[in-house]
Amino acid sequence: METNIGIFDSGIGGVTVLKECLNNNKNFNYYYYSDSIHNPYGEKSEEEVINYCDEIVKYFVDRDCHIIIIACNTASAMASLYLRNKYKNLHIIAIEPAIKLAYDNSILSTLVMATKGTFDSEKFKELFDKYHHKNFYLYSCVGLANLIENNDINKISKYLEDNIIKYNGIVSNVVLGCTHYPLIKKYIRNVLGDVKFYDGSIGVSNRLSSIIKENNYIGYGSNIYFYDSSLNKNKEERFYKILEDDYE
Repeated sequence: METNIGIFDSGIGGVTVLKECLNNNKNFNYYYYSDSIHNPYGEKSEEEVINYCDEIVKYFVDRDCHIIIIACNTASAMASLYLRNKYKNLHIIAIEPAIKLAYDNSILSTLVMATKGTFDSEKFKELFDKYHHKNFYLYSCVGLANLIENNDINKISKYLEDNIIKYNGIVSNVVLGCTHYPLIKKYIRNVLGDVKFYDGSIGVSNRLSSIIKENNYIGYGSNIYFYDSSLNKNKEERFYKILEDDYE
């Protein structure tokens, strides 16, 4: 069966997930929706986030997408259940912070960086209660996603120096609980040293491959279409640049 794949985030951060998905499933048309006019989701109410996500899914349905990837940890935590109940004929893939991956692979101290919305969600609390040890630290990065979205390098560097320097020498691993955060790995390393990173993009990519195989989906193109809700052309230029470049 022929299909397209929709992927969305509260901005361009989800491009980090898209890049991982393209490693194994290139022969599909991808529609990327950057909802930067409502960025950041992590500081919005659950009702607001659900409404944003519902409108985005309608956009994808109009473009014949049978698989939709929520490339936003906050949106996944707040809206995935609602979307799956409403759109039962679609495959909704949600991302989550790589708590289990870090838990399974290291007993060393781990810093989890995420938005307030992600930390406050029941989904995260259940995940953390199940997969963590005493060496996990949680840090709510209020405002960081927005700085990354605006590509304000000086403010990003100062933010990290002011807020996570206290974990230098304490943590060996960092779970990146927002899809924007992989874009600033080198700046995090500047503050914390040579830490190991974990994020949820590999899990999403593996799930996508499974759904495609199980349903015999066939791609009929290899195009990547970008739409930004703020109609900002600079977002589009940056999106395609990140797709082509190594941002680590």
